[in-house]
Amino acid sequence: MGTKTIGVKDEVYERLQARKRDNESFTDLMDRLLDDTTADWRAGFGSLSADEAADLQSIVAASRDQTAAGMAARQQDAIERLAEQADTTDETA
Repeated sequence: MGTKTIGVKDEVYERLQARKRDNESFTDLMDRLLDDTTADWRAGFGSLSADEAADLQSIVAASRDQTAAGMAARQQDAIERLAEQADTTDETA
């Protein structure tokens, strides 16, 4: 098996060093860390109870409503400022 040399920032190296076990090579460390991370994005689906899912859904809906209201208010403010600028331009012309 071949080897590759990679460069990492000092901060990343220190973080890896802190997670490295005694007598564990960096190759073994990275292999272990990569194995801990599942490649299957579906692995976490279905892990919420019905109550937790309902709570999450209501929080997301409230957040969307709040975002939409904020955007609508900013749009209205921008339209009013543009109208005022247009009125000022018409008066000076």
